[in-house]
Amino acid sequence: MNEAFFNMDPKKQERVINAALKEFAAKGYKHASTNEIVKEANISKGLLFHYFKGKEELYLYISNYSFQIIEKIFEITDLNEKDLFKRIEAIGIAKFQIEKRFPRVFDFLLSTAKEDTTEINEKNKNRINLIYRESLEVLYENIDYSKFKDEVDIKKAIDILTWTLLGYGNRAIEELDSLEKVIESYLKEWKQYSEILQKAFYK
Repeated sequence: MNEAFFNMDPKKQERVINAALKEFAAKGYKHASTNEIVKEANISKGLLFHYFKGKEELYLYISNYSFQIIEKIFEITDLNEKDLFKRIEAIGIAKFQIEKRFPRVFDFLLSTAKEDTTEINEKNKNRINLIYRESLEVLYENIDYSKFKDEVDIKKAIDILTWTLLGYGNRAIEELDSLEKVIESYLKEWKQYSEILQKAFYK
């Protein structure tokens, strides 16, 4: 890609990234339209192809950028926290902060797992799998599992916690347009869910 893209006004740069995330997430690589991307980003098609040689280069850039965004979740999360409930809560807040800037980044990453375009899939599949494995390892490492009741299946408990958090988080993002409101509401309601689940899982 043209290095000049990095010198673009940051707000315009984010518009291009978000427009591409939205279009690729909704339609996949093969059916995504660069016409729709430039329309959404409010730039000319000539300018887009001044920065990127074509749709494939744009897609690969967006993929790489998304991977970097996901890695930031763990950079801004306190991984010294050993309580699983608090760890998941902190990661949820970090996810909200990222989604405020890049609303479709997680949708895009989910779509890449279903991508069947050979040239794209080959370049992304291994990295997607690696990041997924590493993310799970980081999420659950150094957790104090001794807090769980002996009869509780920890793996199933973790699945329930994750599904609860993600389901509520996605609903909050859809319903609220202010990051501050999202986090405030999220923390208040998550604590209620957390208390119920802790009684079920913890000693």
